Amino acid sequence: MVYYQFLCIINFILVTIKTMKTNDIFNLLHNAVESKFLGKKISQREMAERLGVSMRTYQDWKLGNSQPQAATVIFKMLSELEDEDILRVTKRIRDGLRENV
Repeated sequence: MVYYQFLCIINFILVTIKTMKTNDIFNLLHNAVESKFLGKKISQREMAERLGVSMRTYQDWKLGNSQPQAATVIFKMLSELEDEDILRVTKRIRDGLRENV
């Protein structure tokens, strides 16, 4: 069920990626992470800690004051893939991140 929700969100992002701003995508992903925890709110500070950036940096990303260049490139690369490929790649990324913790 979580993967289906994730896939729906990613699909929505990819369909509208050409018109969305990076901060809108960050907000969508923040909300998706919160929904994974059954709607439990996750503060910007907590999300920043999870990502390994300062809270100020994360706030700037969410507000659109700045954007990590790599994120824009990653979103565009994902938009080139089919749904099944996106799911496979993101699972591999997730697994790789878990191994490094």
